[in-house]
Amino acid sequence: MWIGPKDHKLVGACLEAARKEAGVTQAELARRLGKPQSFVSAYETGQRRVDLLEFLVIAAALGIDAGPVFARIAESAADTVKEALRSH
Repeated sequence: MWIGPKDHKLVGACLEAARKEAGVTQAELARRLGKPQSFVSAYETGQRRVDLLEFLVIAAALGIDAGPVFARIAESAADTVKEALRSH
């Protein structure tokens, strides 16, 4: 087992929640990132992976501290991480 698409949805869902908590629309965030709205939609729905540096840029574009969002992702992914380690 490795990290699959359902797990990418977890990251996207946490980023979506952070965006909504910041009161920012997908279109506005996309504008701030210099990307199309479909870019934001793709990672929020788990269709696209977000690497760590992109994560930090997204948090900065939202004007939020990345730490609490990362902690939310880590907490939500605890079972996935344990499973990935058990299978190796």
